[in-house]
Amino acid sequence: MCGMDDAPRIQFDTKLAIVVADDLPTWKKLNVASFLAGGLGGTFPELVGEVYRDADGSTYSPLMRQPVLIFAAARPALRQVVDRARAREVRVGIYTEDLFRTGNDVDNRAAVAAVATADLDVVGIGIYASKTLVDKLCKGLPLHP
Repeated sequence: MCGMDDAPRIQFDTKLAIVVADDLPTWKKLNVASFLAGGLGGTFPELVGEVYRDADGSTYSPLMRQPVLIFAAARPALRQVVDRARAREVRVGIYTEDLFRTGNDVDNRAAVAAVATADLDVVGIGIYASKTLVDKLCKGLPLHP
């Protein structure tokens, strides 16, 4: 019987990256990453895998079908990634500082709509694109420790 380590590795031509502000407390980083990953899964349904089943037949919710890389960045570097993505017409998910003061999707969208693009205090972004493009957008950013 083959072990999991013997299985061939699946290579993806896309990459899923979340970038969070390095100055946030841990709970906020986790919150931002969760919201962004969920948003990417909703935007790009191909990211979501199949339902899980255990040996007894119990079912569990699907997960992302490929790894999610989490990067850390200072806020100016986050802004640069957003600007690079916009220049290349890559759709990104954003999480702004203002969203920590809201409690639902309607208020979240209103908080973003009230601020001009250049003035958004972005604390996290989610990106899904070709591997080479994501590498260019996130160039120089370290993986989150």
